[in-house]
Amino acid sequence: MSKTQVEKLLVPVFFKKHVTAMLRHFERMTEDFQRGEWEDCIAKGGKFIEAALKALYVNAGQTLATGRTFKVDSVINGLAGLTSGSVSDTIRMTIPRACRFVYEISSNRGGRHDPDEIDPNEMDANVVVMNCSWILAEMIRHAQHGAVDSSAARKIVESLVQRRYPLIEEVDGRTYFHFKRASAVDVALVALAHRYPARVAVDDLTDLLTRHRFSAANARVAARRIKKFVDEDENGLLRLLAPGLKRAEQIISKASPSEA
Repeated sequence: MSKTQVEKLLVPVFFKKHVTAMLRHFERMTEDFQRGEWEDCIAKGGKFIEAALKALYVNAGQTLATGRTFKVDSVINGLAGLTSGSVSDTIRMTIPRACRFVYEISSNRGGRHDPDEIDPNEMDANVVVMNCSWILAEMIRHAQHGAVDSSAARKIVESLVQRRYPLIEEVDGRTYFHFKRASAVDVALVALAHRYPARVAVDDLTDLLTRHRFSAANARVAARRIKKFVDEDENGLLRLLAPGLKRAEQIISKASPSEA
């Protein structure tokens, strides 16, 4: 699902200006996360939280402070202080609590850790992305008045965090890989990682490999050799398991634009 489609699920329950900002920061946060730019990812998560809280506050019928007078803590406390029943507890309490947690991480990154400890930025970034994803899913579920359940909302959000890599290009639904010295197995794993969490048909995977100048025989062999890295459902559709995702990340990390 595209960002525009997700925006339509949230508007007009939430003010469009804030939804647009939320989704922009969410997209940039996940892009930074996928590039391993942990501090930038965490900072974007903080921006997402600010936009989300503005959307919640206006939804609750409150007037936002402007400019430098806007304070995240004041908004969270203001929502909590609203009369129960006047606004959904999801808006009043549940989502704001998650927002406070993420914003604490974003506001204090790099300042609260012992410099002799293992760099915590990757762990912090993981927590930020997971919680921002949950917040967005809850807002979608609320905006759709129960027409979208928690599981469906989670899948919608997952579609927005599909892995993006600088050496991969999409053209009219066809995927191209711009790096050399990769085996058919390598390309197959990266292709599945690029589509994750969506599943891919074996025939579609072999078609992709032959489009990248591997022979049909090599494509079929590669599809068999990745079996240990995938889950195959009853319809023959493939989805990478955790070891396969790790292997694909290693392949991508070794590639560089200079190889293209």
